[in-house]
Amino acid sequence: MYPVLRSLALQLHSAVTGSYVSGTHSIAFINCLNEQIAKDIARAIMDKKLAAYVNILPKSSALYFWKGELEESTEILLLVKTRTSKIDELSNYVRSIHPFEIPEIISLPIDQGNPLYLKWIEESVPQD
Repeated sequence: MYPVLRSLALQLHSAVTGSYVSGTHSIAFINCLNEQIAKDIARAIMDKKLAAYVNILPKSSALYFWKGELEESTEILLLVKTRTSKIDELSNYVRSIHPFEIPEIISLPIDQGNPLYLKWIEESVPQD
């Protein structure tokens, strides 16, 4: 119940003041094994309207511990722009289609930004 009330309060505040409420939108980071998997996951996210925009960043090197061993690999990173209220649904969906046993899916709230861009995210990702 609390998330629903918070969402309504944020919408009311934004409507009354015309200002952006910090944290209304988020950027999610999702790592992928290769470019094809990244494109497939990005397309699936967009098809479900879980994001307004997905960047597919080029290959980068990664070091991490996995099952007690230091691993090194290359990865493709997705930057997913969406509503904060969609992060749980996005995370659950990506885990269901991602080939990694434990995919990286983390998010950061957007504090401020271009108001027109943030409004576009809001218009592009249905509330529910």
